[in-house]
Amino acid sequence: MTATRSDGAAGTGLVLFAHGARDPGWAGTVHSIADRLAQHSPSLLVECAFLDFIAPDLREAVARLSARGAQRIVVAPVFLSAGGHVLRDLPQRLSELQPAYPALRFEVLPALGAVPGVIDAMARACADALDPAKRS
Repeated sequence: MTATRSDGAAGTGLVLFAHGARDPGWAGTVHSIADRLAQHSPSLLVECAFLDFIAPDLREAVARLSARGAQRIVVAPVFLSAGGHVLRDLPQRLSELQPAYPALRFEVLPALGAVPGVIDAMARACADALDPAKRS
């Protein structure tokens, strides 16, 4: 899934921004996050975007959200931690986009892998994988 639908008025758009890979199947997890968001918040405007190799890129995702009425774009970096792509590449791309969308406000969330609840979920998944009673 690349985008969720919304009948709602202008508002906030969310971009799930990930690295990308030569294998298009790599994007499945990012699209799964978008699908879960659509289930929990059907009116939320969501697009996936990729830094390399996989479409759409950030420019295309922002264009789609803008066309769907977003006035504010929140970018969620789907990275384990904030390295060069999150600290340099993402801000650079957003600064290049801003002149084309002067009315849009851009915000960037922390790298998702650094969010305490995500760290807890990954730790639980590792512990569960080691516990034969919890494996399915």
